[in-house]
Amino acid sequence: MQKYGVMDASYQAAGGEQGIKKLVDEFYNQMETLKQGKHIRAMHTDDLGVIKDKLSVFLMGWLGGPRNYAKKYGQMSIPMVHKHLVIGEEERDAWLFCMQEALKYQDYDEELKQYLIRELARPAEAIRRVSQMEHG
Repeated sequence: MQKYGVMDASYQAAGGEQGIKKLVDEFYNQMETLKQGKHIRAMHTDDLGVIKDKLSVFLMGWLGGPRNYAKKYGQMSIPMVHKHLVIGEEERDAWLFCMQEALKYQDYDEELKQYLIRELARPAEAIRRVSQMEHG
């Protein structure tokens, strides 16, 4: 059993920088093509270049790789960055669904895929809670 979440094990298992960029590209592809993703895709600008880079750089550090987000984009709190958006259970679940679908296209161990969805559900729920306090 792999020990994800320890040092850079998750980052390495995800294929490092290139693997994470591939995941992020597929995630936004799923968001654009899946019926369940249309609503959350509409929350983004037409040009996804910067947002893809932000998610990639964030995930790299979050998975134990280089922590360059603050250097590149400044300090941030995941829930606070999204507080201007109305995020309910439907939006949270759609985001996680698109990520789960994107993971199907990655050459990751099934255990890593399950770990990522389980761990990404935490910040997704935190974003929903902050949004509900702001807009609820």
